[in-house]
Amino acid sequence: MKNIAISILLVGLIILIPLLSFEKTGNATQNDTLYIVATTTQAHDLVRILTEGVPDHAVSIVGLMGAGVDPHLYQPTESDIAAMNQANMVVYSGLNLEGQFETVFEALGERGIVTFALSKPVKDAGFVLGGFIKNEGEAPTDDPHFWFDPRNWALSAQALGRQLARLDPEHAELYLTNAEEYSQALMVLYEWSHEALAQIPEQQRYLVTSHDAFRYFGGAFDLGLQSVQGISTEDEAGVGDIQSVIDFIVSRQIPVMFIESSVPIDTIQAVQEGAAAQGWEVRIGVRELYGDAMGEPNTFGGTYIGMIATNVITILQSFGLPIPPWPEDLPIQPDANLFVFE
Repeated sequence: MKNIAISILLVGLIILIPLLSFEKTGNATQNDTLYIVATTTQAHDLVRILTEGVPDHAVSIVGLMGAGVDPHLYQPTESDIAAMNQANMVVYSGLNLEGQFETVFEALGERGIVTFALSKPVKDAGFVLGGFIKNEGEAPTDDPHFWFDPRNWALSAQALGRQLARLDPEHAELYLTNAEEYSQALMVLYEWSHEALAQIPEQQRYLVTSHDAFRYFGGAFDLGLQSVQGISTEDEAGVGDIQSVIDFIVSRQIPVMFIESSVPIDTIQAVQEGAAAQGWEVRIGVRELYGDAMGEPNTFGGTYIGMIATNVITILQSFGLPIPPWPEDLPIQPDANLFVFE
């Protein structure tokens, strides 16, 4: 009931909040600026990359969620609603990742604002993982963490590039070129990550994490998955969930498990203590994995490529394995301090 009340309030805000100084005329605002709002950190990063080279006066980008913010639980503020009301286009992840936004997106679409789900081209291509039951009696749901496979993110980049070209024909060639070049970089990232993680011994090729965000990552890089919580951080872990992970770790003698940047550490610590009580010492990874959100802006982990690469490096270091040379043709370089850990 609480979520329904929040949704009604948010839709009301969309209707009531004035458009301030922005007045739409076709595909552009009054001052011919393409105004784009992006929900998650990943969406914001992708919009930023695909609009590189476009004059500042021609495009304006606003990101709603900051580093480490959990999009499953994030509730849009009044200023978020105002920003989306002013936009020509709202770019979001989709598959109910931004659970509090769904009715908002529908209302925006009815007002003629373009809403673009980055997950749609991935789902249309048949690469979304579905059939997950969150609660008994509920319909199956899709796993919203599709971006953890760089090949999926390349599909999203190409589709977004085409959408931007339609909205802003004057800079269409630039959007399409940026999307193609970035997609090629993502394939380099995928190959490097696959080669790097192939070093993990077969019997230990499991990623044990706080919540079930890494199925696409595991599928891309041939890793088994085990988590305490379900695919949404709204799902609370019970005693049975924790015990199941403890039994899994002890029976397979898994040496390491991981916490995530947007999820509290409590349940993983409970698993660690439970395993110790059964005579098996499992350590926690050398640093947090990036889960539903990226790192701080203007850092390596604050980019999609950096987020994926940091996770790969963290996993290798936690297993005591070497890090392959970084591909020279990727557009950014890892921070030197990423290779230093206690």
